[in-house]
Amino acid sequence: MAIAQRWPVEIISVDSALVFRGMDIGTAKPSPQERAQVPHHLIDITDPLQAYSAADFVRDATQLIGEIGSRGRMPLLVGGTMLYFRALVQGLDDMPRADAEVRARIEARAQSLGWPALHAELARIDSVTAARLFPNDSQRIQRALEVFEVSGQPISAFQTGSAKESGPLAPGQLLSLEPDDRAWLHARIAQRFDAMLADGFIDEVRALRARGDLHPDLPSMRCVGYRQAWEALDAAGNHLTDAQLAELRNRGIFATRQLAKRQITWLRSMPERQVIACDAPDALARVLQSVERLLGPPIQTHG
Repeated sequence: MAIAQRWPVEIISVDSALVFRGMDIGTAKPSPQERAQVPHHLIDITDPLQAYSAADFVRDATQLIGEIGSRGRMPLLVGGTMLYFRALVQGLDDMPRADAEVRARIEARAQSLGWPALHAELARIDSVTAARLFPNDSQRIQRALEVFEVSGQPISAFQTGSAKESGPLAPGQLLSLEPDDRAWLHARIAQRFDAMLADGFIDEVRALRARGDLHPDLPSMRCVGYRQAWEALDAAGNHLTDAQLAELRNRGIFATRQLAKRQITWLRSMPERQVIACDAPDALARVLQSVERLLGPPIQTHG
């Protein structure tokens, strides 16, 4: 928002959870006031019942980048779904399409054996992919097994990053906010989860459950926080005791820490990024200095 107050930009969300309507508190969506101050894109664009893939993001973001440029403005891509960033920069390999029949068979086996067992199976056929997935990461384990069954090749063979040499997001323009102090990050994660609970996150998940057409295996309901809240409400019969709420809080914070760890691992694989310590007192000033080096002196003020 500080960048948008100083330069003529429009924000493109790079977040796989912000695309879903009705999921506001658990995704920390920008407020209506913030979205009124500067255009935001790829937020609230699909129903939680639907999937939204990296290929969908590349298509939509590429179109938006062109449209924003045609308006004489600049796209500012913001978010933490690193797969989306990589797909936009490096392109997408020609991976096999989803196969509903194969996916259903894998789902049935998971119901019987559990996802850790399928993770072990994946490790035997694709150790590279299994090593970067948690044993309960059902969505990615399922996709990796599906690709192998459909094509006879491990998914890591398709994820080469060689689809194209460059994309609309050029190296050198990646500003990466990474904390020097892991304890600071953990404290922020706990504060955020407590704020979500205080803002009515449990009621938001109850409302999603009450629709009747959603289930915990959908990509939307696998988002960190939503998965833990759904499971807690399942176990508690939709009403949480203080002890159950405390357990949900602990599990949600732990899952968010794991997500942050994976994000940092992704970032460290991108040597072209410019790292700015987000826990430093002058973090915002350093970001604005970096943007000024890229875009020149501030030329527009909003509001």
